[in-house]
Amino acid sequence: MMSPLLVALAVAAAPANPDVPKPDVVVIPPASIDNSLEISGDPLAAEQQRSRLFVAVRINDTGPYRFLVDSGADRSVIAQSLADRLPMPAGPIVKLQGMAGTARVRTVVLDRLTIGSSTIAGITAPVLMARDLGAEGLIGIDALADQRLLLDFDKKTITVQDSRIALPTVDGEIVVTARRRKGQLILTQASVASTRISAVIDTGSEVTLGNMALMRRYLGRRSIETLKTTQLISVTGQSLTAHVATLSDVRIGGITLNNVTIAFADAPPFALFGIDKEPSMFLGSDLLKSFRRVALDFRHRKVRFVLRR
Repeated sequence: MMSPLLVALAVAAAPANPDVPKPDVVVIPPASIDNSLEISGDPLAAEQQRSRLFVAVRINDTGPYRFLVDSGADRSVIAQSLADRLPMPAGPIVKLQGMAGTARVRTVVLDRLTIGSSTIAGITAPVLMARDLGAEGLIGIDALADQRLLLDFDKKTITVQDSRIALPTVDGEIVVTARRRKGQLILTQASVASTRISAVIDTGSEVTLGNMALMRRYLGRRSIETLKTTQLISVTGQSLTAHVATLSDVRIGGITLNNVTIAFADAPPFALFGIDKEPSMFLGSDLLKSFRRVALDFRHRKVRFVLRR
């Protein structure tokens, strides 16, 4: 049994009461590799805990507060301890889909969420326990849909920029176009040992997670009993048992990463995004930190990888 690892939220929140209108779902199509993607702006100092990056945000002109940037979550989330301290109106009770199952939780309405120079208005945020989040909140797709995001793992900074600002052309970097599903960026220019896969960019997860379809395709007749297992803990506090294996090569665009250790489980978000029947994985920060920088453009569905020198 390996040590417990935190798996960040892939959120699908809808009112638990069927009489309450469902919130609009932020839909962002697959992403693609685009070598011209460049992000400028004022870098924000980010705290790095293991492989994940945290950033300071302001809520309704108060703060700063320590939030985790989570490109795998379609809703921003706030810690209960922070929600109880701030005067915010209550939202509806919602059903939250996490990596390990569903949970009914309360929500609060954030008038303004400010990240650097970008301010997002009117966010209804589910409330979860800080000990499960590992932060005072998560920044999800609802706050990032019109933003570009640059994660610099070397400098430990995060740059946020409005994606409607024109970008200069830059050569020599690997850019992938992705499709979008419920807001997440899903790369189709990815493969494992020559098997094409769908890969969700999930900056909020410490662990890269593959589904069982990928495990069966890659491992073939190898006995599942020979693999180690680990308990993955979702931000909802629920646990998920996963098998662990090392993949000889994972290819993203034109980049090949060798000897990549990932966990395997049929976590609910695979079905939620419609990729449970095909070999798929969530690319966690343990894999993303292999790059010097990762840039995400949610509006234009572009992902840019900068290799380490």
